[in-house]
Amino acid sequence: MKRRVLIVDDDPDLLQILAIRLRRAGYETATVENGAAALERIPAFLPHVVVTDLRMAAMDGLALFEGIKADHPTLPVIILTAHGTIPDAIDATTRGVFAFLTKPFEPDVLLAHVERAAGIGAASVPDASSADNAWRSEITTRSPIMEDLLKQAWLAARSEVSIIIQGASGTGKELLAQAIHRASPRAAKPFVAVNCTAIPESLFESEFFGFTKGSFSGATQDRAGLFQTANKGTLLLDEIGDMPLQFQAKLLRALQEQEVRPVGAQQPVPIDIRVLAATHQNLEEAVNAGRFREDLYYRLHVVALDLPTLARRREDIPLLSQRFLAEANATSGQPPRTFSPDAMERLISAPWPGNIRQLHNVVEQCVVLCDAQVIPASLVERALRGRTTKLLPLNEARERFDHQYLIDLLRITDGNVSQAARLAERNRSEFYKLLARHELDPETFRGTP
Repeated sequence: MKRRVLIVDDDPDLLQILAIRLRRAGYETATVENGAAALERIPAFLPHVVVTDLRMAAMDGLALFEGIKADHPTLPVIILTAHGTIPDAIDATTRGVFAFLTKPFEPDVLLAHVERAAGIGAASVPDASSADNAWRSEITTRSPIMEDLLKQAWLAARSEVSIIIQGASGTGKELLAQAIHRASPRAAKPFVAVNCTAIPESLFESEFFGFTKGSFSGATQDRAGLFQTANKGTLLLDEIGDMPLQFQAKLLRALQEQEVRPVGAQQPVPIDIRVLAATHQNLEEAVNAGRFREDLYYRLHVVALDLPTLARRREDIPLLSQRFLAEANATSGQPPRTFSPDAMERLISAPWPGNIRQLHNVVEQCVVLCDAQVIPASLVERALRGRTTKLLPLNEARERFDHQYLIDLLRITDGNVSQAARLAERNRSEFYKLLARHELDPETFRGTP
């Protein structure tokens, strides 16, 4: 798919020149001669980048940028001007303009900026809070993978079938379950979510099915279980792969018979619920390993929805970042922060093992720790380093330990190889081989503090 560039300039000749250059570089272009026309064109053309002149009648480039920012906060804007000054550039960058180029400019420089900007942003998708899309208003995306998944979710939501939502931790499984509930005929009824890992095994039956007064010590009154609380609505069983085998059989029976028997009760209680299940595990492997009942698996696995990792939907990172940034700005009590272009690029390229939950945390940390209006890439790097720690492979861990151990020995002995070899209980020739493998020169440690 070609990237789209909207060009805005009141000089028709320059408009034509820019359009020709960008089309030759592989971009789809649209041209308008003023800011008002640009704002009208954006919703239909959905550009990935806007290139605009600064000095224009009625609405200048910075005013156009503010108008774009209000409705399309992730759309990068590049401003061109023949009247550029350092204060103008500083002002534009502070406001969040992607780049500020002074005419005459080198075509390759402009193309390089457009290429970088096109990789970061795109025009906002139609408002997800509109009447037709209210069910998915909490899910921020323009990813084709997610759009396809949401179409499947919408179709499945209209029925009464059970759904399993599969995805790594932090991908938004509960958020998708809530959207399915809102799209279902049960939307006006309760939505109850329970994390199966948070309930002790001894309490599963009483928590899910409820209990009667006097059924056990401490049962001073009747209490409805989660099934009864969710009656007529939707029950989400989060992390169902961790549910004890013993209770899986009781769950299956309740789903099949559409009734539960509270602890201590003589008669069953009818229930009418729609069950959604979520897990980060591979349930097929759990079934094969005997950790999950096959009959329950097929009872729940009528429709399976697989949530992609954040790394597979990188085009959503600018949208999600801006959403989290707006939320953090609203509660920070400080002047609103914005991400620099370099910071946004770093967010887009990060590995995100913690997915959307990690992105949310990183954005919040950047807002809290930034003492300027524009969040720099260095602060994003700092937040990422603090939240992507993982265990190293054994061989890599050993290599790192050996390297640091040799450095410490050479510092202690002031670069004396014979003494260092004795402390390490190795002969000199073997020790020299170790130093060579780790590219350490004893001479550099002579006279070190």
